[in-house]
Amino acid sequence: MRAAWGMAGGIVMAGLVLAPGGLAAADPAPQGNAYATIGQLEASGYDVNIDRVGSAPLSQCIVTSVRNPQEITRTFFVDSGRGMDGKQDRELVTVVVRRTITVSLNCDSRT
Repeated sequence: MRAAWGMAGGIVMAGLVLAPGGLAAADPAPQGNAYATIGQLEASGYDVNIDRVGSAPLSQCIVTSVRNPQEITRTFFVDSGRGMDGKQDRELVTVVVRRTITVSLNCDSRT
C-alpha cells in the first residue's frame, strides 16, 4: 500500500514539475503588487521567503525582485509490477518535495 501511495504521489508531483509554464511562468517581473506576486508564487507551489525594506503595510509594498528559486527533490525506487520474465520491475522516480523562492519588497512609506 505504501508503494502505491508513493507512486501516485510521484506521478502527481512529476506532472507538476513537467507541466508547461513551470518556473518561468511563476517568476513574475519585478515592480508588481506584493500581494499578487506572493499569491501567484504560492499558488504555483512555492514557499515564499520575504525580504523587505521599510515598515509600511504589505498592501503598500512594491516588489523589487524575485530570485533564488530552489527545488528540493527526492529520488526513490518504485515497484512497477512484474516484467515479462516474471521478475519484479523497479523504476526510479524523482519527486519535488519543496520549492522555495525569495521576494524582495520595498515597504518604505516615503516612496
